[in-house]
Amino acid sequence: MKKILSGLSLLLVLIISACNVSKDVKTPKPELPVAFRNADAKTTADTSSIADIQWKNFFADATLQTLIDSAIRNNYDMQIALKNIESSQLLFKQIKFNYTPQVNLNVTANTSRPSDNSLNGLSLGQFLGSKHIEDYNANLGLSWEADIWGKIRNQSKAALAQYLQTTEARKAIQTNIVASVSQGYYNLLMLDEQLAIAKRNVNLNDSTLRIIRLQFKSGQVTSLAVQQAEAQQLAAAQLVPEFEQNLTIQENALRILTGALPDRVERSTRLDQLPIAENIPAGLPSAVVSRRPDVRSAELALNIANANVGIAKASLYPSLNITATGGVNSFKADNWFNIPASLFGTVAGSLTQPIFNRKKLKTQYEVAKVEREKTVLQFRQSVLNAVGEVSDALVKIEKLKAQQTIAANRVSTLQQATGNANLLFKNGMANYLEVITAQSNVLQSELELASIKRQQLSAVAELYRSLGGGWK
Repeated sequence: MKKILSGLSLLLVLIISACNVSKDVKTPKPELPVAFRNADAKTTADTSSIADIQWKNFFADATLQTLIDSAIRNNYDMQIALKNIESSQLLFKQIKFNYTPQVNLNVTANTSRPSDNSLNGLSLGQFLGSKHIEDYNANLGLSWEADIWGKIRNQSKAALAQYLQTTEARKAIQTNIVASVSQGYYNLLMLDEQLAIAKRNVNLNDSTLRIIRLQFKSGQVTSLAVQQAEAQQLAAAQLVPEFEQNLTIQENALRILTGALPDRVERSTRLDQLPIAENIPAGLPSAVVSRRPDVRSAELALNIANANVGIAKASLYPSLNITATGGVNSFKADNWFNIPASLFGTVAGSLTQPIFNRKKLKTQYEVAKVEREKTVLQFRQSVLNAVGEVSDALVKIEKLKAQQTIAANRVSTLQQATGNANLLFKNGMANYLEVITAQSNVLQSELELASIKRQQLSAVAELYRSLGGGWK
C-alpha cells in the first residue's frame, strides 16, 4: 500500500511540475530604421560594420595600441568587472544545488531531572528507579522541496542571466575604455599641435615687435603701436603655459586610465600624421541590438524579470516538503551505537499553502509584473539610445569633414595674408594694425584647425564604440 501511495505521489508531482504558473514575456522587437540617419549612401547597402573589426586592427597607431592594451589589462574598473564575473559565476554554480536535498548531521546528548512531584518525576522513580533521564542522539536529517511550480527553475534562469549580465558589463567597460583612451590620446596630440602653434606665433610676434620698436625710436609710430604689439605678443605667450597645463592633465588622465601613476606619455606621432578613414561602414541598425553590450544587458534583464515573476507567482501556491531523519538513539551512552537496537528513522511530507499573509505575497507578485514592464521599456530605450548615438557620430563625421575643408582653406589664406602683411610692413606699405590683425587671425585659425582634426578622430572612435566595437 505504501509503495502504491508513494508511486501515486511521485506521478502527481511529475504531472504538476510540468505546469508553468507564469508565462514569460518575449523580448520585444524594437522599432529600427532601415539605415542609420546620415549614413553614407555608398555604405548603406554594405552589411559589414567597423564594429566587427578588432580594436588592434582598427587603431593602427602603435603608441595608442600600447595605451589601450595597458588600460584593458590594468584599469581598475575592468579588474572590478572581472571580479564581478567571478562572483556571479560562483553564485550560478551554487544555484544548481537547489535541486538537491539538504542533508544535516545532528549529534546531541542531554540529561534532564524533572521535579519529584511532577508526573515525569514520579514515573521515573517508579519505573526506572532514577531521578534523571538521559538521551543520546546521532542522526542524518534530509529535507527536500519539490520544484512543483518552477520556483527553483526560475531561480536558475535568473542566476544565469545575472552571470551573463556581468560578462556584458565587462564588454561595455572595455568598449568605453577603448574609446576613452583613443579620444584622450587624440586630445593629447591636439594639445601638442596647439602648443607648437602658440610658440611659433610668439616668435613671429617677437619679430614684429622688434621692428615696431625700431620704428618708434625713429619716430615713425607712436607708443600706442608698441603697446598693441606687446599685448598681441603677450596674448600668444599666455597660451603656452595654458596648453602645457592641459597637456600634463591629459597625460595624467591617460596614465590613470591605464592603471599607472601620473607621468609623461611618450608619443612619436603628430596630429596631422593620423589619417581620417573614408566611407566608414556602419552596418545595419538591427546588428546593434546583438552587438552592443548595454543593449544585450537590457535584454538579459528581461530574462531576470521573467524569472522573478515566476518566483513570486510560485510563492502563492502550495509547497511540498519531504523530510527524513535516520540515525541511532539511546537513553544510555554505553549502548548509543548498539546496532541495530539503537537504529531509528522517520519520514514525513508536508504541503503548505499560504492563506493569509497580509497580502504580502500577492503584492510581491504584482510588483514583479510591474518591474517586468519597466524592464521592457528600458530595453526599448536602450535600443533607441544606441541608434541615436550612432546617428550622432555619423553626422559629426560628415559635418566635421566639411568644417575641416573650410578651416584648412581659411588657414592657408590667412598664412598668405600674414606673409604679405609682414612684407608690406617692412617696406612701409602697411601699418602695424594690419600686421597684428593678420597674426591674431592666423593664430586662432590654426588652433581651430587642430581642434577640428581632433574632433574628427574622436568622432570616428565614438562611432566605433556606439556600434558596439572595442570588446573583441
